[in-house]
Amino acid sequence: MLQALDDAAVGQWCRAAVEALSGARSRLDDINVFPVPDGDTGTNLLHTAEGARAALDAALAGESPWAVLARGAVLAARGNSGTILAQLLRGLADQLADQPPADGPVLAAALRKAAEGAYTAVADPEEGTFLTVARAGGESAVAAVDVGRTALADVVVAAADGARAALDRTPGQLTVLREAGVVDAGGAGLCLVLDALVRTVTGIEPVRPALALPDRHRHGSEHAPHQPPPGPGSEVQYLLADADEVAVTRLQQRLAELGDSLVVVGVDTPTGREWNVHVHVSDVGAAIEAGIEAGRPHRISVTPLAPVPPPAPVPGLRAVVAAVHSDGLAALFRAEGVRVVVCDPDGITEDDLHDEIVASGAQEVVVLPNDAGLLAVASRAATRAREAGREVGVVPTRSPVQGLAAVAVADPGQRFGDDVIAMAEAAAATRWAEVTVADQEALTSAGRCHPGDVLGSAEGDVVVIGPDLASVACDLLDRLLSAGGEMATLVVGPDEELGDAVCGHLSGVHPTIEVVRYGGGPSSLPVQIGVE
Repeated sequence: MLQALDDAAVGQWCRAAVEALSGARSRLDDINVFPVPDGDTGTNLLHTAEGARAALDAALAGESPWAVLARGAVLAARGNSGTILAQLLRGLADQLADQPPADGPVLAAALRKAAEGAYTAVADPEEGTFLTVARAGGESAVAAVDVGRTALADVVVAAADGARAALDRTPGQLTVLREAGVVDAGGAGLCLVLDALVRTVTGIEPVRPALALPDRHRHGSEHAPHQPPPGPGSEVQYLLADADEVAVTRLQQRLAELGDSLVVVGVDTPTGREWNVHVHVSDVGAAIEAGIEAGRPHRISVTPLAPVPPPAPVPGLRAVVAAVHSDGLAALFRAEGVRVVVCDPDGITEDDLHDEIVASGAQEVVVLPNDAGLLAVASRAATRAREAGREVGVVPTRSPVQGLAAVAVADPGQRFGDDVIAMAEAAAATRWAEVTVADQEALTSAGRCHPGDVLGSAEGDVVVIGPDLASVACDLLDRLLSAGGEMATLVVGPDEELGDAVCGHLSGVHPTIEVVRYGGGPSSLPVQIGVE
């Protein structure tokens, strides 16, 4: 039982929240009928929380986890509910960053203050929504302290219970919720986040009744009880840099005139203050132009509020979707007829892979993650696509060289299951390795490394540490080929001379080995190696 919310607990809470939102994502999407029934509240909340977790994972020593959590959430926030969740976390950070670990009374005050800040971030707040639930959680926490229940466990339980009670009242506050027979989806997501806080502090998971699905699910109707207003409309969202408070105030006024569901949240970053801007408008161009007048908008996204249904999968059509980390690798896989998702600075998400699966139009889809860190993401994307009626197989490729080996044996003429098995066997038969440069001191399987050391890893374990790229790559290949092999595949980054040196070593020391060399690898991985 925690007595105060220290730095480690902040990280544990964030990871518990991501886990809870991941498990409930589909149901939260299903009950999303306000402000428009676009079925993405759970997805947006999860993406926002995952951004916070990723920021914590990449945080530098000495940074306040509260500040990092808020920054990651604001910069990753998607949608109305995701942006409000980010504002709530930023409000907590404003109160708790660089302070002693929060005890019960301190956290209670911070929760109430953060909820007040969330109200001010929304241009036209309505009751029966995320905001109502957040305020109830903060007020319940403070009320517990006022009657002497000051322990941290008492405060977080009071906040979670108060929020859940407010959530149950939301259908009586919004007609669209009452007609659909659901509670507010954003508020439900916040309740999951607060329950994750209870679990972090007490070790006990609160027991809650399942969220009821909309009437259209219960009665089999194909029509939602609430639809977006007639006429054009889009959700516009972007990050805004190089803008001062005066410019942002003018921007808020302009966007309020153009549309609704306006939320603007600011956060400090290492390069200056940035703002996450979200609004529903009919005139997309005017919303973006307003951002240009205020500062420098980037990561602009525009989503129709009445989304076009995805095309039905074509029976018998098969596609392969691969995740890659450079444009060069993307071109390489595309040349083999593979659809690709290229990693951007924020990484590759479940949505990215799922959207590419759907966009393929194929009934049968093979997914190649090509990165050990993307296996779980690919699996979740595949599960969502299967729920929509597609056949999807994930081949657990941990490197692009394994992905290339899998693509080489793909045969659309085979039964889908047999094709997936053959691709998986080809990937598994390819031992993979890579050369990187250490950016910090660490203890590895091959000994201690220091910043600037060249590391050669095989199957994810560091086996060689050396002073230069060429010698480490050659040593790594010698070790791999000592266990046998007929073909070596090299994916070389921008340094062509490095590729020449490695190929020269292979021809001189291992003349019987067939060598296949590709360019276009990411600069972060100067050489990637596959041995079959």
